[in-house]
Amino acid sequence: MNKDEIRRRIRNRKRLITETERQNAARAVFNALEQTAAFLMAENILIYHSLPDELHTLDFINKWHTRKRFFLPRVAGVNLELLPYSPSTLQSGAYGIEEPAEGTPVDPTAMELIIVPAVAYDRRGNRLGRGKGFYDRLLAETKATTIGVAYDFQLVDELPVEPHDTPVKIVITESHRFTSR
Repeated sequence: MNKDEIRRRIRNRKRLITETERQNAARAVFNALEQTAAFLMAENILIYHSLPDELHTLDFINKWHTRKRFFLPRVAGVNLELLPYSPSTLQSGAYGIEEPAEGTPVDPTAMELIIVPAVAYDRRGNRLGRGKGFYDRLLAETKATTIGVAYDFQLVDELPVEPHDTPVKIVITESHRFTSR
């Protein structure tokens, strides 16, 4: 399958999930993430503010933001700026994603952990994003531990990979956790 076919298949599957299934999946994934050494040791964490079809991140952020330093991405042209999380400064930004409206961008090298969304992952940590390359460019700039989070059905046998694609180190779904390379 090519990238567009995989995106279409996953998008169609996401439409079938109930809200209860979404909540249960997010709880299972983020409970597993909390147990990783990477999370336990990290102080500066980049996480995404979820879109309606992604694993919900807000409960996880709210649970930990007083004990960890969370950062959210903000679209700046073709790149992502990383800004400190503050619930009072969020506004709808590019692509309808909640992002910080203010704050001083932080260098990506300051991140110790990056929690990465994707349309799909394979067992080698390759990821398929939405097609704009924001995370590929960001991940190429950092040495942070990268953890991809997804629903079980977003895990595919193999993804087509291009030279600019940047894999994650760990992938966590509701019932799977594996480390790549």
